[in-house]
Amino acid sequence: MTARVLVVDDVVANIKLLEARLAAEYFEVVTAMNGPEAIEICARGQCDIVLLDVMMPGMDGFEVCRRLKASPATSQLPVVMVTALDQPADRVAGLEAGADDFLTKPINDIALITRVKSLVRLKTITDELLARAKSTGIGFDDVVDLAAVDGASGRVLLVEDKAATVDRVRSALANVHALEQETDPQEALFRAAENDYDLAMVSLTLAGFDGLRLCSQFRSLDRTRQMPILVVVDPDDNARLLRALDLGVNDYLVRPVDRNEMLARIKSQIRRKRFADRLRDTMQTTMEMAITDGLTGLHNRRYLERHLGVLVQQAVARTKPLSLLILDIDHFKAINDEHGHAAGDDVLREFSRRLRKAVRGIDLASRLGGEEFVVAMPDTDGALALLVGERIRQKIAGEPFQSEGANSIPVTVSIGVSSLLSANDTPQSLMKRADDALYRAKREGRNRVAVAA
Repeated sequence: MTARVLVVDDVVANIKLLEARLAAEYFEVVTAMNGPEAIEICARGQCDIVLLDVMMPGMDGFEVCRRLKASPATSQLPVVMVTALDQPADRVAGLEAGADDFLTKPINDIALITRVKSLVRLKTITDELLARAKSTGIGFDDVVDLAAVDGASGRVLLVEDKAATVDRVRSALANVHALEQETDPQEALFRAAENDYDLAMVSLTLAGFDGLRLCSQFRSLDRTRQMPILVVVDPDDNARLLRALDLGVNDYLVRPVDRNEMLARIKSQIRRKRFADRLRDTMQTTMEMAITDGLTGLHNRRYLERHLGVLVQQAVARTKPLSLLILDIDHFKAINDEHGHAAGDDVLREFSRRLRKAVRGIDLASRLGGEEFVVAMPDTDGALALLVGERIRQKIAGEPFQSEGANSIPVTVSIGVSSLLSANDTPQSLMKRADDALYRAKREGRNRVAVAA
């Protein structure tokens, strides 16, 4: 995994040292010696992650981080604070400024590379989600900002069999996160698959079990694939740590675990998970809106036009029947004129509800536009389609519709039926024949079903 890393430091020797370490891992390195220069490079989109020194003249690293996180163009850019200060207050200040991680000088090579790789991996996922969001019409204004996402009150699963560590973690997380502890790795896997955890903490020193295998199992299950994993390792256990990161572990802590560092890393991982979850939910909602009629909840015309051709192709290939209904609510304009458009909307919603209940799950029910609807029915011949159409007609006419502020509204529907005739039939020809049958039903008095000749 490669990326462009911006190293910001006012000391040339520090820049050269980090540049050499990162270049050895095939990262492309961009450099800046002050805050304004770094902000300009980030605004131009010339980096994927920032290693930001805290102590700089003029504008310090905290202020640079705040400005980067305040700008919509750079708010998603991962920032790692690099400091010679190792006090909890400094870490808290960095997190309050919006930093995603922190490294303490002198920088450990393993810590440097693993932090960068982990954040680059997260940025890649976030960038992909944002790109999809933009392609579906969601702008940055519609996407929740990472800085606005809370990292508190998370649900954490701790997989640890050392009582002292469990007590330490429980004490640190009290009143901040809900902690659930499990000593059996297999039971932990089941619990994670059945529950919505915001993060899993896994010890790599479990007695009689390889914690790396549990991490691999978490990543292999759909239910837990997106769950952040934070592993706890012994000092100098670099080989297992690197293996864990290769498996997709998000972050790590080294024993003895520092309370403030643990809280900071847990908060960071939970924030990023919640941000990604919200972004996925937003995209899913937008995708559903793109294929769904907002008033009735049925599929819209765009979805019908794209999928009717597929249904025709499948029916021809399998030599199976396919039928189509076009439905038109009788005298709908009069309903709007007499009872108002709000009542007309109520009629459309109730009509759609009854229509949906009258057809099968495999049938494609759509709103064509206005008061016209279409139902495509796979594996259904003309005779059966006629019976379905008649059943729908009876359900519509059998009971008056209700609307707030209006009396009961009698509603009827006219329906045209067509069926696939040959391998040369097309969606257009099916629609045309059903439409002709619909108009015949209307000419013959409405509230009836007509089959295409």
